Amino acid sequence: MTVKDHLSRRGLLKGAAGTALVAGLGMPAIVRAQSDVIRFGHLTPRTGFLGPLGEYAVMAADLAVEEINAAGGILGRKVEILKEDSVNPQTASTKAERMVERDKVTCIVGEISSASCLTIAQVAQRTKTLFVNTGGNSDALRGKDCKRFMFHVESQNSMYVKSVGRSFMQEGLVKGKKWYSLTADYAFGHDLLSVAKRFMEANGGEFAGDDLVPTDATDFSAYLIKIRSASPDLVVLNLAGAQITNFLKQYAEFGLTFPIGGFGFDTALAWAAGKGNFVGTWPVVWHHLLETPGSKAFTEGFVKKYGKPPENQAWGDYIALKIIAQSMNELKSTESLQLVEHWEKGAKFDVLKTREGYFRDFDHQLMHEMYAVTALPADKVENQWDIFTSSGPVPGPDEPLDAIAATREENACTFPA
Repeated sequence: MTVKDHLSRRGLLKGAAGTALVAGLGMPAIVRAQSDVIRFGHLTPRTGFLGPLGEYAVMAADLAVEEINAAGGILGRKVEILKEDSVNPQTASTKAERMVERDKVTCIVGEISSASCLTIAQVAQRTKTLFVNTGGNSDALRGKDCKRFMFHVESQNSMYVKSVGRSFMQEGLVKGKKWYSLTADYAFGHDLLSVAKRFMEANGGEFAGDDLVPTDATDFSAYLIKIRSASPDLVVLNLAGAQITNFLKQYAEFGLTFPIGGFGFDTALAWAAGKGNFVGTWPVVWHHLLETPGSKAFTEGFVKKYGKPPENQAWGDYIALKIIAQSMNELKSTESLQLVEHWEKGAKFDVLKTREGYFRDFDHQLMHEMYAVTALPADKVENQWDIFTSSGPVPGPDEPLDAIAATREENACTFPA
């Protein structure tokens, strides 16, 4: 069921008055009703293996809309957000089309599954409606499958790999070393494995083995036996959602001691694994321990509303909505094409980090800092949330923000007409 937020009693009375007036003019009543609000569509998984991350996305979207409306809305109008469970790629496409054609949303925000991102983007491109991807990592979405009306707050797989790859190199876990990887068997995982292999080949490492894992797999014992037999220098997880939590718990139960890490991660999965089970080094786009003023304010607001800190998926949906609202107010327009052109010109935004972010014009990827987090030993963990330490921002302060992103040559994008 569609959830409609922020409809006040006054708004309903205004809508009723508008209905009477417009009906008297012989015009469809919905025209006036729609003029009273600016409507956003929000699609993200609420069920399945990505569901736990989707719930953080929804919480952050609600918080962002509350703050936007409290600050005066957009162009003096309140924002209404229509939220749906995207479920799977086919359902995501159907719901995106309905949001655009029936509900008249000005834009669509969200998603985590790269496969669903693509089907939503196809609708967005066909209808010339802005879509901001907040959770799909696939390089292909920024490359061969890129769309002019799709932008990416979420980092691409190359940014994840290059960010945490620096940590692995510093620890001597790349050159001349063997990795064993487990990869989620869908678009995100396939793309991430390809990027990881490119990184290893460029830096003198190799894979002792790599297995594709069905997204509904919950028992990892057969894979753990293979890993124990292979004796890799590093176990690399290219899994997604709750799979990472399940694997980490079973890895601890098996008593394996090979170093572990991954190229895709969400802090909610570390929290679910818990003290003693969460191990290794991982890349994140953001985390709740950052000390920038913007991050502290976001975390404090989230904790006040929900009683727990936000995780990195929450950051993506929150910051996407704030960027859209800021841009619409600056442009004095809600038109998708005007936002696209504005962002392509290099507009900069506060993304709650030490440097402002911007969208690259040639693939629409947000350029921003990332981090590598490393699990704390169990005896150093003081609460259920602060269970890791963090690197400084990656890239460093003297590097361009695109230093960790795929180059044009690595991931060419040609926008469709």
